[in-house]
Amino acid sequence: MSHTVTIHNKSPHSQEFEVHGWNNNHNVVVKSNERAKINAPDGSSGAIIALHNGHEGEQAEITKKGFNGNDFFDISNITGAGGNMTIMQVGNPKTIKGHPTFMQALNKAWHSADQNTKNEIKQSLHFDGAGNIIRMDATKDNPHLEAFVHKFDDLSYVGKGAWKGDKGDPRDNAQSSAAEGSKDILITYSNGDARPDLDEPTPIHAHVLVAKQTAAPPKGVDKKPGVLLTNKSQHDETYFFYDNYWNGNGTAGANFDHPIKSVHVPAGHTISVDLPSSFKGRVQRGDKIPATWVGFQLEASDDHKGHGDVSVEQGNDGAATIRSTDGTNRTGGFTTPIHAPGSAYQTRADGKHVIASTMGNWLGGPNKAAIEAQQGIKGKVYVTGGSGVPDIASADHRFAVDFY
Repeated sequence: MSHTVTIHNKSPHSQEFEVHGWNNNHNVVVKSNERAKINAPDGSSGAIIALHNGHEGEQAEITKKGFNGNDFFDISNITGAGGNMTIMQVGNPKTIKGHPTFMQALNKAWHSADQNTKNEIKQSLHFDGAGNIIRMDATKDNPHLEAFVHKFDDLSYVGKGAWKGDKGDPRDNAQSSAAEGSKDILITYSNGDARPDLDEPTPIHAHVLVAKQTAAPPKGVDKKPGVLLTNKSQHDETYFFYDNYWNGNGTAGANFDHPIKSVHVPAGHTISVDLPSSFKGRVQRGDKIPATWVGFQLEASDDHKGHGDVSVEQGNDGAATIRSTDGTNRTGGFTTPIHAPGSAYQTRADGKHVIASTMGNWLGGPNKAAIEAQQGIKGKVYVTGGSGVPDIASADHRFAVDFY
């Protein structure tokens, strides 16, 4: 079976890549904000290497459907670097490898290094007129550089792993882990943040922003229908958007298994997510329930405004709020975790311990302990259905959604 390796160039310029093992070993040039697809049959191996003024830099090394039928891949800086690169199986963000802001981290470490360290590695670095690193030579040729890079990068191959009796560095060995099964592969390249855009059926665009406490969108973000999604937790998270199967007369057919979009949001960051104005559904943390739901529609047929709320009817895996962005600052939801007795909890399919559904559905019936424990937020969120929860309306068809 043949799969594809897609190279997504998110930088503002065209980027040339060496291709080994596929594409008849011909280089490819990917224009700014465009993608190139390369056939990669199961059982084959290859490498995609970014070129910087003719010099080899960061590279993706890939084996398709190797040992036990799994994909093996990593991002390596052994041969040098001049940009940022990540790699993952399409549709499986847990498999992401590579430092998404490697060059920025390299420069930060360089500017804060002591003079002795700089003397040991400067011959392996290349600088612009402002004294910033624009390219790094191979770490394999300078053990001091390898040790220096290892101080801030454990997301890519820096030195050598276990080989011929040499135990190697455990951080490098970790890059050899398999990704389950054989799937299409996505390589993301950027001079800035190389975190991948997760491919989904609907072409929804995401922009990474620094989180700010404001009802208005951060400067530079358009006012298209959608949400400003903020991850206020201490952990990187992936959020899933589900459009209802059907809507009518105040009821809806909830969609549990076909999200139209998922976005990865680093801790403390905000993602601006554009959605169709016809969207009527929810966003939740992860793709498993029980989970806290933030439900909304972006343009109602009667008043043409967006409307939203927060619900723990299908479980509670943490606090969440929804806020209008049209200047009215209407806000719903809750911001602090709920403390409940053990009988209110359920172990989710992903192993996380969460408060159970108050409705039950096929999850075993309503959990009375969960209902009682959440009476303090009733009236702010939907706990057991009914009414009395504030309708958060937004005339600009956008909302600010925060997950805690």
